[in-house]
Amino acid sequence: MKRDIEIKRVYDPADKNDGTRVLVDRLWPRGLSRADAKLDAWVKDIAPSAELRKWFGHDPERWAEFVPLYEAELRANKEAVRALLELAGKKRLTLLYAAHDGDHNNAVVLSGFLKKLH
Repeated sequence: MKRDIEIKRVYDPADKNDGTRVLVDRLWPRGLSRADAKLDAWVKDIAPSAELRKWFGHDPERWAEFVPLYEAELRANKEAVRALLELAGKKRLTLLYAAHDGDHNNAVVLSGFLKKLH
């Protein structure tokens, strides 16, 4: 089944085409109220471990190492992955992240990981 999974910065305005909006960061985004986030869920357990997040630090030079390390954490986190796959099977799933870098963040890895699963 093709997964309809998108990623979007949590600070960007919500859109009716977002479907189910899920924050996938471990920490709450700075300066954003819960009402303004317009979330359906916050699945902080799907985010990289605190150790991995701190090591990566959104440094593009560490991206190539970060991806397989985070994917290994995802493979071990079967319950949270299963919950997101169930949401993705119902309607579009939009994974929300707070990072400034739209190309090097955990939502990019998570989206690709979920799309590869059947």
